[in-house]
Amino acid sequence: MLLGLRGVGKTVLLSKIEEMAESAGHLTSFVEAPEGQRLSELLIPKISQVLRKLSIAEKAKAKAHHAMRALRSFASAFKFSYGELSVSVDPEPGVADSGNLENDLPELFVRVGEAAKAAGTAWTLLIDEVQYLEANDLAALIVALHKISQKELPVLFFGAGLPQVAALSGDAKSYAERLFHYPAVGPLLPDDAKTAIRQPVEDEGQRITDAALNEIFAKTQGYPYFLQEWGYQSWEIAHEPQIDETDARQAALAATRRLDDGFFKVRFDRLTPKEREYVIAMAMLGPGPYRSSDVAAALGETHQSLGPRRSKIISKGMIYSPSHGDIAFTVPMFNDYLMRNFVNKPSKKK
Repeated sequence: MLLGLRGVGKTVLLSKIEEMAESAGHLTSFVEAPEGQRLSELLIPKISQVLRKLSIAEKAKAKAHHAMRALRSFASAFKFSYGELSVSVDPEPGVADSGNLENDLPELFVRVGEAAKAAGTAWTLLIDEVQYLEANDLAALIVALHKISQKELPVLFFGAGLPQVAALSGDAKSYAERLFHYPAVGPLLPDDAKTAIRQPVEDEGQRITDAALNEIFAKTQGYPYFLQEWGYQSWEIAHEPQIDETDARQAALAATRRLDDGFFKVRFDRLTPKEREYVIAMAMLGPGPYRSSDVAAALGETHQSLGPRRSKIISKGMIYSPSHGDIAFTVPMFNDYLMRNFVNKPSKKK
């Protein structure tokens, strides 16, 4: 379960893992969990595709047929339209049809795993934005994966999400901490960050000075998405055979404007006026993390009265709790964006 802030490359890593799985002969399903959509709706079409592919293998026909019947039962139990399923089989009564996801999903996963095993292959499921799964759905997924692990069936899972996913998983099922590995995905170290900029420049037969690389790293703090933006703008600005420190400094204005108008703005725009008030109060306290009580004091309210507002901002994936009583932004350098656009923004002269 890859954990990290926005813009550190979690989705890119998941895509690379999917590519590796396909190279190893696995059937893969990549799912992005949007807010408000049930896990059953996300998985049914993906599992249907996998089973159709497995049914082609002679050794797996019988197991794939059983799995398709279980999927038909599952789809019926969760009111999924049969028209969206190209499965011409009858449901199997008593299998994955109780309507309780925590009971039904493990049964369905076992059937898929048995079909994959019979075919001599594996199914790799990848889910991005895990923090948006509802608590009951996350619990059911954990139970299903635990069941697969116990039966040693060839089903692999890779997930990615914001830092709070580890706590959410533990709250859903206590044994989740033993079921998953939680590698942290964060900013690149200085040497790696500079290589990420230098290598593509040199691949194009150009050069970039060490001073320029130091300037870019200082401005981006090694966050991959920001490195990408600063590198692009530095390339566009440079007119000489090499990118120098002056180019990197001049790139800051264009890079910051693009981030403000895109990366930062699309997230800020999802907040209500009261939620915006809350995050601006956070930013005014400094770079963070922040004590929830300090934010409440800055707003002249109590920690308890702000609880629902804070929870809503967390559910939108804008902030998280790195430790008890603390909160922090999930978007790197978001406090800087808020300060320059909503606190320190120069007023226009009439």
